[in-house]
Amino acid sequence: MVAYGEFRSGYDNDKTDTRIVFYGIRYIIEHYVGKKWTEDDVLLAGQFFNVHNSGQRFPFPTDLFLKFVREKNGHFPVKIYALPEGTVLHAHVPVYVIVAENEYARLVTFLETILTMIWYPSTVATLSRRAKDLIEASYAKSVDESGMWSLDSRLHDFGFRGCTTVEQSIVGGCAHLLNFTGTDTMSAGYYAQVKLNNGKPTAFSIPATEHSVMTSHKNEREAMLRLLDQFGSGVCACVMDSYDYTAALEKVLPSVKAVKLEKGGFLVLRPDSGDPVEVVIQALRAADKLFGSVVNKKGYKVVNGVGVIQGDGINIKTMAKILQATEEAGYAAQCVAYGMGGGLLQKVNRDTMSFATKLSKIVYQDGTERDVMKAPKTDSTKISLPGEFTVVRNSEGALVVYPVERAPPNSKNILQLVYDHGKVPKWDDFDTIRARVKSEWGQPKAFDPVSKELREKIKEVAAKQAEANLQGV
Repeated sequence: MVAYGEFRSGYDNDKTDTRIVFYGIRYIIEHYVGKKWTEDDVLLAGQFFNVHNSGQRFPFPTDLFLKFVREKNGHFPVKIYALPEGTVLHAHVPVYVIVAENEYARLVTFLETILTMIWYPSTVATLSRRAKDLIEASYAKSVDESGMWSLDSRLHDFGFRGCTTVEQSIVGGCAHLLNFTGTDTMSAGYYAQVKLNNGKPTAFSIPATEHSVMTSHKNEREAMLRLLDQFGSGVCACVMDSYDYTAALEKVLPSVKAVKLEKGGFLVLRPDSGDPVEVVIQALRAADKLFGSVVNKKGYKVVNGVGVIQGDGINIKTMAKILQATEEAGYAAQCVAYGMGGGLLQKVNRDTMSFATKLSKIVYQDGTERDVMKAPKTDSTKISLPGEFTVVRNSEGALVVYPVERAPPNSKNILQLVYDHGKVPKWDDFDTIRARVKSEWGQPKAFDPVSKELREKIKEVAAKQAEANLQGV
């Protein structure tokens, strides 16, 4: 049996941009699929399933599991092919294929649930990259070449405390780091550096106050002076709304101006309540009035030694509004950074890009082969692809899907073997994956990857299945 997984739509069903960043298969293989079963595991599973099915014994194949424990050293007996981590694709390209053979064929979709969880890191990576598109477009309009270095730090991951588990923070946080270098989700920064990038740093943050720091001091001025004393010669951030945001900008900030200038570093002001657009512009204008600004070559102001980070209520839509308002107020996009928490790591689900794993081929015991597909008349968006696939890159860099038996001559299948009865490849390091995303994202935004040959096969298989389904009725 053969099964495969695919995203059936672009992010949030956007038909104008169906690009998707594939990421996370390594984590799933290393932590779940690649873990060896033991006889105790099988016996415990059998005991569970004996009582799990209401009214009768659940048909868990204990003997089959014990067989691969004893004969294959506990390695789950399948092969898995997948796109390289960081590959950019369009909806309907198979991102992985599962092959189970001989007596183990029936296990092909036992991994459906865990492999389908690839939807989460891939969705976060795609959301993060789409956010970068918004910021990058504003940079192109308002930021000089000398300021472009700051682009990769403009979206900061604030999502750790909003995650359901530490594991989720690692999986989603690493996905974000494919596109940006800023994170306060240190579980992800640590994991990406130590486990995925041979110890080379992948993420950064800065010293920053939050409300418990500010309110533990007798007043905000005292707290700000303490921050500047410790970190003022570098980059540091200060939350400004513990009591009165306007007063903090217009009275407290001027009272520490001399110390800030003496330290000579870069101070980031952080509003954390109020209208996300208005409070950013308010901070920019207050900082400009106090510290001055220079007009860059594109005609936009860059505040001297001060910036703003908005970390409250940030999503794609509010980010776009802030970027527009910043430009309209005459400031360069580099003056503002963004912190995204729940909007980055929590407010996505499997339906955001409609991910599914489906059976696509069966070879029966007598050698008869049958291509399989789902084709519900009540919802054409849920049609699945039949057979086995070759994924080929076209001249524009986009991936195209062919039936394996009708693929172009001498074509290279992008799908690679990532698990073979316990054997796994040498994975790409994190820097390589980052570079892949960056190099492949520039392909066409909207593209239909289903080849003419596969469309013909879909019609053929659908017709055969419709006829066979009604036989004997």
